[in-house]
Amino acid sequence: MSEENTMTCRERFLRACKCDSTDRPPIWMMRQAGRSLPEYMKLKEGYKFTELVQNPELAAEVTLQPIRRFGYDAAVVFSDILVISEAMGAKYELLDQGGVKVDFALNSKADIDRLDPSRVLDHIGYTPEAIKLTRNELGNKHAIIGFAGSPWTLASFMVEGGSSRENLRSRAMLYNEPKLFFSLLEKITKATIVYIKAQIEAGADVIQIFDSQGGTLAPNLFWRYSGIWMQQIVDAIGGKVPTIVFARNVHHNWRKVVQTGGNVLGIDWSIDLRETADTIPADVAVQGNLDPALLIATPEAAAAEAVRICESMRGRDGFIFNLGHGVPPEANLETIQAITATVQKFK
Repeated sequence: MSEENTMTCRERFLRACKCDSTDRPPIWMMRQAGRSLPEYMKLKEGYKFTELVQNPELAAEVTLQPIRRFGYDAAVVFSDILVISEAMGAKYELLDQGGVKVDFALNSKADIDRLDPSRVLDHIGYTPEAIKLTRNELGNKHAIIGFAGSPWTLASFMVEGGSSRENLRSRAMLYNEPKLFFSLLEKITKATIVYIKAQIEAGADVIQIFDSQGGTLAPNLFWRYSGIWMQQIVDAIGGKVPTIVFARNVHHNWRKVVQTGGNVLGIDWSIDLRETADTIPADVAVQGNLDPALLIATPEAAAAEAVRICESMRGRDGFIFNLGHGVPPEANLETIQAITATVQKFK
C-alpha cells in the first residue's frame, strides 16, 4: 500500500497545505481574503474587478497579498466563480453597490443553446496562468487552492441575470422545464471540469467547489440539481488533489453533500461546527466556520471565538480553520491579524 493511501485525513491535508506543524489547525481564509487590504485597494485603482481577474500578473499579485501579510498556510487564487459564464458567452460584471450582473438572463432554449462550453481555456486560461505565476513566487512553502462554482450556483446566477436572494426564476425553471435545466447544468459541468483540470495542471494543490446557492433548493431537489453535478466534477478530478465542497445552508442534506465525494466539507457559520462534524464520516475533514461578521468586530471578540472553535474541534482528525463564508470588504485588519495569530499559536 502506498504512503498516500495509509495517511490519515489530517496528514493528507497538512501535506497539501505545506504545513510543517502537526499540533495546530491549518488556516486560510475564504476566497476574497485580500479585498479589504490597503495594498489591494491601491492596486485596483483604475481597474475593473474583471480586469484584475483576467490579468494573470495582477491576479497573482492579489493572490499573494494575504500570504505576505498574514502568512496563511494556503493561497486562494484570485478569480471569480462566474468566469465559467464568461467562457460560455455570458459576460458578467461586479456592481458597485454589491452583487453581480450577467449580460443576459437565460429565458429560453435558444439562450441556453447559444452557450458554448467547448473552448473554455481560450477564454479563461488566465486563471491557470495566474496559478503558475503564484507557484513561481511561493515555491513549495504554501499550498495553492483553485476553485469553481457549483453548476447549480452558476446556473442560478445565469437564469436570474445576476445576484438573487431566493432564485425564484431558476427554481421555477427547474420545475417547468427540467430537461432544459439539465442541459444547462451539463454545459456548465463540462466547462467546469476542463477549467479545474487546467488549474490542477498549473499547480493547484487543492480544489474547492462553492455551492453558495445550494440552500435555496428544496431538500428533495438538492441531489438532483446540485449534488450529483458536484459529484461528477469530483469524480473527474479522480483524486489527483484533495477537494473541498462548500455547500451553504444545506443543513438538511449533509449525507448528500458527503455523497459528492469531497475530501472536506466547508461548513457555514449558521450551524454548530463540532455537532456537524460528528454527524459525518470520520474520514471526511471539515473546514470552517467563523462568522464573517466577526471580521468587523473587535480583535478581542474575534480571537475569543476563534479559540472557542479550535477548542470545540480538539481531537477531531482533519480540521481546517476558516471563515463560514467570504471576507466582507469592510473587514478590520487588526481583527484579521488577531484571528490569524490566535490560530497560528493554538496548540
